[in-house]
Amino acid sequence: MLTRLLLHLLLLLVVAPLLPGIITRTKAVISGRQGAPLLQLYRDIWKLLRKGMVLSTTTTWVFRAGPVVGLAVPILAALLLPFGAIGAPLSFSGDLILFVYLFGLARFFTVLAAMDTGSSFEGMGAAREVTFSCLAEPTIFIAFIVLARISGSLSLDGMYGALLVSGHTLHGATGITLPLTAISLFIVLLAENSRIPFDDPNTHLELTMIHEVMVLDHSGPDFAFILYGSAMKLFVMGALVVNLLLPLASQNQPADVGLFIVAMVILAIAVGLVESAMARLRLIRIPQLLVGTSLLSLFALILLLR
Repeated sequence: MLTRLLLHLLLLLVVAPLLPGIITRTKAVISGRQGAPLLQLYRDIWKLLRKGMVLSTTTTWVFRAGPVVGLAVPILAALLLPFGAIGAPLSFSGDLILFVYLFGLARFFTVLAAMDTGSSFEGMGAAREVTFSCLAEPTIFIAFIVLARISGSLSLDGMYGALLVSGHTLHGATGITLPLTAISLFIVLLAENSRIPFDDPNTHLELTMIHEVMVLDHSGPDFAFILYGSAMKLFVMGALVVNLLLPLASQNQPADVGLFIVAMVILAIAVGLVESAMARLRLIRIPQLLVGTSLLSLFALILLLR
């Protein structure tokens, strides 16, 4: 168990900041630009950790708690989730509910930190964040119900572990439900991580931002925590999708770790391709897409139950 714990933390802390760099690099290659270095986020985090902070006199301890909770939650959530053939260090029946609401806790503190500044722009972004997350959560729960039905387990480790042992038996209803579930979770990944077409992480137009507008007043180490926490959240949410697509587990742990990392890199490239091919949706279209994602995952469940 100690080995799995250390391996999980090593993968999460070291590899997570690489994924945004791969996404940015992919978009740069598609558009014919040189783009930022792959390791740019590592440099940004290190630079911010050495800087001072500017705190508004109107803020309270809640403003400082938001980045800390946002950093701690992905680490805790990662311990409940297997990374490919590497089992989860912590597992119990029903941990899928804790997994979802750990991210709900992080969102709650991020929204509170944004509203603590008293800024109308940050309050507007917080309202959008809460609204869209309420529409994304049903998709995650329905997807987990599908996996629980297939595996017969109510723990994340048991659900994904059963798929790896069975080789994702792609026949009959299962052969349809798993791809549909993977697509649904991929769309939720884009929404939960404020990626195009739901949000543009590079924009600085307050009237159109969702997540970025909530962290405008953070600086120094607090902003470093936010960037690091966002990268780890992308890694953990990506693992939900990648675990559905990996082949049978081997008996070689280094090979399984390497395969998982390669799959995460491919997922980051896929996100970059999606962002290169699409524009940001109008705000009124985002709820329609999220509701459609819930219906898609529900359709996968109906196919499995028929």
